[in-house]
Amino acid sequence: MALRTTISQRKQIKRKAPRGFLKRVFKRRKPHIRLEKCCDLLVHLNCLLFIRRLAEECRTNACKSKCGIIKDQHVLAAAKVILKKSRG
Repeated sequence: MALRTTISQRKQIKRKAPRGFLKRVFKRRKPHIRLEKCCDLLVHLNCLLFIRRLAEECRTNACKSKCGIIKDQHVLAAAKVILKKSRG
């Protein structure tokens, strides 16, 4: 019975992209650039993919050093690798 009450009280996670925020940032930084309707979604998707690649690289660095916890040194090493790969 207690399990049922906790499920009904659980909050819904907001799954939408922050479109208004991204559009405001674009307009403030580069007001002279004309953008398509869906470019904010593409930027958001690009950020999510970057964070996912960073998390995977951090996890592999932590496994290589036989550590169960991802530390700041793993994140810094992974960031160097991922930023080099994403330069193009």
